[in-house]
Amino acid sequence: MAAVSETIRVGTRGSALALWQTNFVVDQLRVFYPEIEWSITVIKTQGDILLDRPLFALGGRGLFVKEIEDALLEGTIDLAIHSLKDMPTTQPDGLAVMAIGEREDPRDALVSHAATPLDDTMPLRIGTSSLRRRAQLQAWQPRWNFADVRGNVHTRLAKLDSGDYDALVLAAAGLNRLGLPQRITRLLDTSDCLPAVGQGVLCAEYRLDHVALATRLSVLQDPHTVAAVMAERSFLQCLDGGCQVPIAGHATVTDDIIALRGRVASLDGSETLDASVSGPITQAVALGVEAARLLLAQGADRLLQRDQLPN
Repeated sequence: MAAVSETIRVGTRGSALALWQTNFVVDQLRVFYPEIEWSITVIKTQGDILLDRPLFALGGRGLFVKEIEDALLEGTIDLAIHSLKDMPTTQPDGLAVMAIGEREDPRDALVSHAATPLDDTMPLRIGTSSLRRRAQLQAWQPRWNFADVRGNVHTRLAKLDSGDYDALVLAAAGLNRLGLPQRITRLLDTSDCLPAVGQGVLCAEYRLDHVALATRLSVLQDPHTVAAVMAERSFLQCLDGGCQVPIAGHATVTDDIIALRGRVASLDGSETLDASVSGPITQAVALGVEAARLLLAQGADRLLQRDQLPN
């Protein structure tokens, strides 16, 4: 066994999914750097505490990371592992985000109650905390009714199983990572429900002055995943959006060519605007900006007004 040369303190939320993700990354880092001790610290965020209100009413993106970022800036931890879709497109001064690993399945999934057939013609009660999912599915299935649901994956599944909802909409990536793919009733085609920016991707957040750590983390990067999320996050940043408005964006990479689709919808799903762009991975950021400008030219700024948020 190699002698311990230093200790890297890794911060994470305490949910089963967050802990799985953090341990998954740390286990890989241990293979590359056995001489380093990787210790894990659980940090509770406002998003974990304030469960009585919808995400959009609390400010959306950033709810699950602020306390962890404070710990990074204070030096209490050295590294944090997040779901990239939870991350704002800009970080506090002194911090940086790096996409790591290959992307899991980016699609959304319907998980139905065992006693309720997933009938498209029935007025089912669908649980989701995402305005993006709600708006797109309302357009796809106008008979469905949507209700807010909060809590971690297991908490939401328990609410479903107790009959509070007929079905839930969850990220396929989270269910797969928790070993629950059998709970998926239907994977949603991205044409019907375009994923959130960064969905299915893990990221590491660290202090910019910790150059050695950034170099170590880079061994886990997948170039195609990095290029795809650079395009997606550029797109989102240009629209100045987050969980408070229905914005979706997803990029794929084939033979070093990025294909990016972006979507903005009205809250009730009655109006949807789409844009598609493609180009070399070296132009990832520019492609994101181009997609956003195409949507703004169609009038997306009108749909992005936050005064349209539900009460």
